Amino acid sequence: MQSGQVEIDRFDRAILQILTSDGRISITELASRIGLSKSPTQARLRRLENDGVITGYRALVDPIRLGMDHISFVEVRLHDTRERALAEFNAAVMKIPEIEQVHMIAGNFDYLMKIRTQSMSDYRRVLAEQVSTLPHVSNTSTYVAMEAVKENTLSDVI
Repeated sequence: MQSGQVEIDRFDRAILQILTSDGRISITELASRIGLSKSPTQARLRRLENDGVITGYRALVDPIRLGMDHISFVEVRLHDTRERALAEFNAAVMKIPEIEQVHMIAGNFDYLMKIRTQSMSDYRRVLAEQVSTLPHVSNTSTYVAMEAVKENTLSDVI
């Protein structure tokens, strides 16, 4: 087991699978569905929360219904990849709400971003005014998503 990893058994896994698809389920219903009584189910849930396996609860919003259906994936190359430069870049991307995800990549570029906006013109503004001005950015390459064919949630792989 990796450092920081938490050991979970089949009951914990069942709790996580159910909660990732129905975070509003009652403890009584959750206990019934995993085959334990209410008290041990509550104790397991508290442990999963305290161990940081469950990091919070929130509503999932359909971005397309809100008119946020333009998705771009952006390769970012930095001109400086020393630790300080990476930290400055990482801190700066946290301030741009249109950036949904940022991953450091081992490959021909340094970061891959998922950016969601209402339109191409909104994306162009975000790219020009925010992404391109991030610390240490050398260049970017954009790929516009035409359709989401598959988007897993963690419940699909637990």
